[in-house]
Amino acid sequence: MSDLILKIYKELYKLYGPQGWWPLMDLESENLNKTGATQGYHPLNYDLPETENQKYEIILGAILTQNTTWTSAEKALLNLKELNALNPDKLLNLDEDVLKEAVRPAGFLNQKSRYLVNITRFFISLEGDTPTRNNILMVKGVGNETADSILLYAYKQPEFVVDAYTRRIFSHLGLVDEKISYLDLKKIFEGNLPTDVPVYQEYHALIVEHAKRQYQKKPYTNILQGKN
Repeated sequence: MSDLILKIYKELYKLYGPQGWWPLMDLESENLNKTGATQGYHPLNYDLPETENQKYEIILGAILTQNTTWTSAEKALLNLKELNALNPDKLLNLDEDVLKEAVRPAGFLNQKSRYLVNITRFFISLEGDTPTRNNILMVKGVGNETADSILLYAYKQPEFVVDAYTRRIFSHLGLVDEKISYLDLKKIFEGNLPTDVPVYQEYHALIVEHAKRQYQKKPYTNILQGKN
């Protein structure tokens, strides 16, 4: 399995190149080879985020993109930026209705506005430290995928992010059961890849890119079929 997991990564990288996740709004860079939004991505720059503000923006984005597209989450982030609320203290001082209206483009505005407050208080409590996975999972509104996204992209911790696309692709290839749990699938990747943050970041992003191009409609036109 180890050779195959790594081989698929190399095939995807060859097909689509470095993805440069997680996007940052004020970053004057882009990835023209990806599907959908292209602004703010930073191919081959693994030093980001470099500031606490950038970390916080990624954390907010990880909450906002739950159960929606990145373009919708980005609209909510832009609304928060216009309110000068991409800052923990300022977000907490927003009127509740103003925060909800800002979040509206990402959907689930009542729920996500509460989650943003929860994760912001948690972020402040860290005082610049890196959270553990267990601690971040205790924040209401943070599940496995969101926790791993925050740890991998905001804090550069080697936590592989699994999403619906991961399960869809690898079950279609016959490598895992389509009902495999999040944690079991995460263990497969982490147990068969080098413990390397850039590889984890690129692999997750490449899976998303491949799924958007090849797995949106059935029957799948899967160009990875037969690579094993």
